[in-house]
Amino acid sequence: MIIIKNSEEIDKIRKACFIVAKVLEELKGYIKEGLSTKDIEKFIENLIIKMGGIPAFKGYRGYPASACISLNDQVVHGIPSEKVFIKDGDVVSVDVGVIKDGFYGDGAYTYGIGRISEEIKKLLIVTNESLYKGIEKAIAGNRVGDISAAIQNHVESNGFSVVRAFVGHGIGRSLHEDPQIPNFGKEKTGVKLRKGMTIAIEPMVNMGTHEVIILEDGWTAVTKDGSYSAHFEHTIAITDGEPEILTKL
Repeated sequence: MIIIKNSEEIDKIRKACFIVAKVLEELKGYIKEGLSTKDIEKFIENLIIKMGGIPAFKGYRGYPASACISLNDQVVHGIPSEKVFIKDGDVVSVDVGVIKDGFYGDGAYTYGIGRISEEIKKLLIVTNESLYKGIEKAIAGNRVGDISAAIQNHVESNGFSVVRAFVGHGIGRSLHEDPQIPNFGKEKTGVKLRKGMTIAIEPMVNMGTHEVIILEDGWTAVTKDGSYSAHFEHTIAITDGEPEILTKL
């Protein structure tokens, strides 16, 4: 069931999303070579709590950490570890969720550490661009497939592949609500977008095959061929006009 939000509810989502956006921005100056992924998680958790939020992922369906931190060929849901250290040339995807006043915010950003190759730079740029291509289509009267097709077309025209095993989603009083927002699909198909819908759009893009496998921890998804992956996400609100990006400072 799709839940349409009123202005007061969207304002509460906006406040949760502000914390998400602030965390992802602060990480730009924090993540560096030599830190463990557990160090990064602690930084995120402390900042969320300091800003009056609750880490949304901790305990969600049994997930053991306050953020998902995925390196290189890890697509999503990487579990922070004291034994995994950031190295020069790494790609670090961080997915952050926050609860504030009973409402959720969700966002992700991929950071290139130190000297990354031109092809990896292109991967990050194209993935981020594809997110905004999708957001441009998030207009009342359009359909979910319009978002999906815009993302897929931009990614594939640049020689990369869109992950199909994981998709975007509605968001509000729950972290995952209807409708699902795939990053692949056909224009003019799927659920019609209406004012008051709040959705998380999150392209996950691989340099090689779109196929992924889940590691033995039951969470971490990696590319089947070991290629690098990137992940960017915004929570947005459908309005009368242009979509509002809630996870943007």
